[in-house]
Amino acid sequence: MEIPSEYKKFRKFITSTGKLVIAGKNAGQNEEIVPLAEPNESVLHTMLPGSPFCIIKGKAAAKDIKETAVFCAKFSKAWKLAHKDVEVHVFKRKDIFKEKFMKPGTFGVKNHKKIIAKKSAIEKFTLK
Repeated sequence: MEIPSEYKKFRKFITSTGKLVIAGKNAGQNEEIVPLAEPNESVLHTMLPGSPFCIIKGKAAAKDIKETAVFCAKFSKAWKLAHKDVEVHVFKRKDIFKEKFMKPGTFGVKNHKKIIAKKSAIEKFTLK
């Protein structure tokens, strides 16, 4: 799969169904990446601060979301500090908002679903 040039500097992952996932590597990149999502694209972030915003480009299936949750958790502060299951929130780009007082890389979310990235899946995950 050819990765568009505007995504090259971000962390990337291809799901088993062939969906491109892009993710920030730090707060600055999270700030840059959120506007790259289309209104109905799925975005994932851990419940706790300190993880990448992960955008699934295109229409995401349940399998894409589950795999991306593991990817998101793998690079989170929650995983690095505790090495246990990680709660990940799934939402649409249209549900993300930014207030002027929010720190870089921090966003608010109106509606989200919770899923759990299991410790065993996170441990097995590797980027190819």
